[in-house]
Amino acid sequence: MSTNFTGESLFPKGEKNDAFAQYFMGTSYLSMLSTEGVNIGNVVFEPGCRNNCHVHHAGGQILLVTDGYGWYQAWNEPPQALKPGDVVNIPAGVKHWHGATKDSWFAHVAIAIPAEGASNEWLEPVTDEHYAALA
Repeated sequence: MSTNFTGESLFPKGEKNDAFAQYFMGTSYLSMLSTEGVNIGNVVFEPGCRNNCHVHHAGGQILLVTDGYGWYQAWNEPPQALKPGDVVNIPAGVKHWHGATKDSWFAHVAIAIPAEGASNEWLEPVTDEHYAALA
């Protein structure tokens, strides 16, 4: 399951995601598409890149997969393979992570659902052992 996608696609890849690099294993890129009313960002992951486990308190998040292949996993749930056109609705309070497969770039549009008191809590990284075990 590989792709020739290199990060330039429907939306701009953006700059290296240095502001959140401490919460990612590997290199990601971020292009904020909107910060007015609803925060919407295009997030691009290099092959093998994934974010740490995290929780969106209040509001939640929606992921719209636009290119490449990736993974989403809610805590204590089986991993979900992602491909272009997939939509992931992540309720507030659900511990989860998402990122690229080992051999593919991956891009999704992340929509933060507005809510009073909304915040994001970054947690532990996804271990290399856990990630390597994904099919």
